[in-house]
Amino acid sequence: MLIKQISIFTQNIKGDLAHITRTLGDAGIDLISLSIADTSTFGVIRGIVEDSDRALKVLKEAGFTAKTTEVIAVEVPDTPGGLAGVLERLNDAGLFVEYLYSFVRSKGQNALIVFRVEQLDLAIDVLQKHGIKVLTKEEVYSI
Repeated sequence: MLIKQISIFTQNIKGDLAHITRTLGDAGIDLISLSIADTSTFGVIRGIVEDSDRALKVLKEAGFTAKTTEVIAVEVPDTPGGLAGVLERLNDAGLFVEYLYSFVRSKGQNALIVFRVEQLDLAIDVLQKHGIKVLTKEEVYSI
């Protein structure tokens, strides 16, 4: 149920994002999800790809600073308060959510959210005990 996410550290320079995505694209690596966080001088690009080890190798060979991190992907009810309900379950278990981002959303279906939580195994257990679906990496890669 744990999914490897790539994180790429970059300066806020014109064309850098295009260079990163072109590097992955030229290697035949498809981005399943993408999140970008930035400050005035640098950014962190996070994404899910099917072959994170290969993506990491390709990015490093191209001169980028990158690493992998384990995350979980969760189905969240696509209704007002749906995300709040999932976050409350994690909070009630004393878990801290470092960050999250959405990666697929279809009207009338569940939203799919990537979570980085300090204790991933405990988070998976808590969510599943409350009937919240945690996706396997195969399910994420097939989207």
